[in-house]
Amino acid sequence: MSTDSSAGRWIVTGAGGMLGQDVLTVLKRARIEAAALSRADLDITDPAAVRAAVEGASVVVNCAAWTDVDGAETAEEAATAVNGTAVRVLAEACAAAHVRLIHVSTDYVLPGDASEPYREDAETGPVNAYGRSKLVGEQAVTELLPQDGYVVRTAWLYGEHGPNFVATMLKLAAQRDTLDVVDDQHGQPTWSYALAGRLVDLGLAALKGWAMGGIYHGTASGRTTWMGLARETYRLSGLDPERIRPTTSEAFVRPAARPAFSVLAHDAWKEEAGLEPLPDWREQLAQALATPGFAALAKAARDGRAG
Repeated sequence: MSTDSSAGRWIVTGAGGMLGQDVLTVLKRARIEAAALSRADLDITDPAAVRAAVEGASVVVNCAAWTDVDGAETAEEAATAVNGTAVRVLAEACAAAHVRLIHVSTDYVLPGDASEPYREDAETGPVNAYGRSKLVGEQAVTELLPQDGYVVRTAWLYGEHGPNFVATMLKLAAQRDTLDVVDDQHGQPTWSYALAGRLVDLGLAALKGWAMGGIYHGTASGRTTWMGLARETYRLSGLDPERIRPTTSEAFVRPAARPAFSVLAHDAWKEEAGLEPLPDWREQLAQALATPGFAALAKAARDGRAG
C-alpha cells in the first residue's frame, strides 16, 4: 500500500488515548504517514524534546491532555501543566518549524449558561479547574499560531478505545434493572472516530491553504441530554429505553461543576474550512454501536438481562 506523500508526515500526540487511536486509524486508512507519540514516547512539557519531535512534520494533531475533570479541582497546577503550559511549548515548536497544529479542546472553556448554541467567538468563562486549564492551551495556540493553529473544541466524546458514557450505560444494563440518568444537562454526543475523520479533513484542508486558523467546534449536530443519549443507546441496542429514568444534576454531586448547556454552533467548518459539520448525534451513535466493540457490549447487555 503506497503512502500519500502529498500530505507530508503527521504527528499524533496522546496517541494512546481514545481519540488519538482513532486519528491514527483514519490516517492509516488514508495512507498518510504518521508518528504515534504516547505519553511514554514524548514528554510534551519538555521544550527540547518537543522541538525535536515536530521537526520535519507537516501537521501535529494534539490529543494529549489531562482529562480527569474532578481530579483537576485539587490539582489545577498539574492539570494546567499538561493542558496549558505544555500546549504553549508545542505551539512554540510548531511556530518555529512552520508546522500546522490541530489542538483538541473542550466545551468546558465556556460558561454553559446559554440557551442557544455557542458560536466559535463566544465569550469564554470556565466553571471548573479543568476548563480553566484547557483555556490556557487554547490561548497559547491562537496567540502563537494565528494562521497555522486550529483549536477544535469537542464534547461528550465516546468511542471504542477508552472509558466513556455509552460503554458504561451498556455495561450497567447487564447489572441493573433501571438506571437514573441526568436530564438537565444538554449537549452533543460525539463519536470519537467521526471527530478523528474531521480532524484529518481539517489538516488536509490546511495543507492546501483552504482552512483558516482559529476555533472550530468538533461536536455532532443536534442536541440531547445524558438521559436522551442513554435511552437512544438502549433503543439502538435492542434494550428497553424506559429502563433509563430521568433525574437531576443535584442527585449526582461531583467535585467539579458541570456546564448545564454544552451545545455548540458549527459555522466555522463551512465558512473557514469549506467542510461540512459533523452529522446528527443519532446518526453517529447508530454507526458507532455497529462497530465490534460496542456491538459486543450490547450483546452482553442483552444476554445478561432481558431488555
